[in-house]
Amino acid sequence: MARFEIPEGWTAQAYRFALDLTPAQARAFRSHAGAARVAYNTMLALVKAVIGQRAAERTYGIAEEDLTPAVSWSLAGLRRNWNGRKDTVAPWWADNSKEAYNTGLDALARGLEAWSKSRKGERAGAATGFPRFKSARSRRSVRFTTGTIRVEPDRHHVALPRLGTLKTHESTRKLARRIEAGTARILSATLAEDSSGRCHVSFQVLVKRSGTAPARAGAGEPVVGVDVGVKEDCLMVAGTPDGREIRRVRAPKSLTAAQGRLRALQRKAARQQGPWNPGTRSRQRPSKRWEKTNRRVGRTHARAAAVRRDVLHKETTALARRHQVITVETLSASGMRSAGGAYKKGLNLALSDAALAEIRRMLSYKCAWYGSDLVEAGRYFPSSKLCSACGRRKPSLTLADRIYQCDYCGLVIDRDLNAAVNLARLGETPRTGATGTGTGSSPAASHRAGKGRGATQETAATQVVNAAGRETSTRHDDSVDKTGTAPSQGEAA
Repeated sequence: MARFEIPEGWTAQAYRFALDLTPAQARAFRSHAGAARVAYNTMLALVKAVIGQRAAERTYGIAEEDLTPAVSWSLAGLRRNWNGRKDTVAPWWADNSKEAYNTGLDALARGLEAWSKSRKGERAGAATGFPRFKSARSRRSVRFTTGTIRVEPDRHHVALPRLGTLKTHESTRKLARRIEAGTARILSATLAEDSSGRCHVSFQVLVKRSGTAPARAGAGEPVVGVDVGVKEDCLMVAGTPDGREIRRVRAPKSLTAAQGRLRALQRKAARQQGPWNPGTRSRQRPSKRWEKTNRRVGRTHARAAAVRRDVLHKETTALARRHQVITVETLSASGMRSAGGAYKKGLNLALSDAALAEIRRMLSYKCAWYGSDLVEAGRYFPSSKLCSACGRRKPSLTLADRIYQCDYCGLVIDRDLNAAVNLARLGETPRTGATGTGTGSSPAASHRAGKGRGATQETAATQVVNAAGRETSTRHDDSVDKTGTAPSQGEAA
């Protein structure tokens, strides 16, 4: 698939609206989501069957050129195979939009590509497993890229192919005004259902940005460092290079607050007839009361996520608007929760409740909107262990140590403020070019060298992120078995 290049001066942005579907529209949406799941499972079964057949034929001594023809893993190849089989496996396929089947096939193509690249070492992050079959309880989602996709002039309805005009709970005026002014163009629309059962539509929009930053941007300190944490009083701490604290954000702890309600609901569901019968060790039809209880569990989780998302959006927007340069840590949030088991379940819950990775993700695109720069410190930059006064490193510092005490100069300072000051000095030079007025004694932060003043960096150079983005969807690698020949990445599945 060709790479989509965003034109100069434009950026990709999403607009999300909650929907108020009629019973008929809800049934049509579930039908489309089920069609996507059928297309996904059908082609995944074919891919696995062909891989197994080719592996068995090799054990018989059959030459490579005489093996069963491989199935193309590209989106175009999967679509061709699906079109040849849909009359047999899904004779009702005409009841839904073709975009429903394309959604399932696109998800399978992405999963196979991710698994292939992960096996070859071409994909960063944890190893990706082979795609699995989707069950009826999987998250429902359909993406529309063609057909009638528009925002109605009344500001309270949107139109999607085959589903018709859908009512929104909130006004769509912000998106409608941009479209009417010619500064926005809708690329696609994704209709999805969250854990609470509420449906949302997300428009992927190409938005034209003005060349100058908004007048209100940069009204605060020019350079700040932002340290993140999981304690209730320090979700985010913003500090300046001269050692001042200018912002401290309390963590909402919405998931922690909901634990009592979740515990009661989950115990109630355990006493009801669920989808699994432990006595006969077989699946069964769950009761209506079990389904109702699980919907209440989903709504509780959805509210906790909404409270957390609201706080993060407000605080990251304020940072991006007020400051010219923002320095943040590059944390591996998933890696921090990957080990420990029951011994650190409290910390794992706190990490999940804080959503630390979301802070950097939100800042990455909001800084582009308001004309500021985002500087990402290296993953192993010791911002918490460095003294912001003398630059020496403290050899041992545990999570329980909330006050930083320097063993060399005697500085006593809040741990999170100390880390924020070190981060601010790291990002001081890339935008301003000045040496700053901080208390550190070594040279100022260098964007090329990645060394913070008064700080020893242990990783590669600091990155200044261009948050405008380059593409609107993941590109499918054309080299992944698109010729119909034997795919080397799929033989050892």
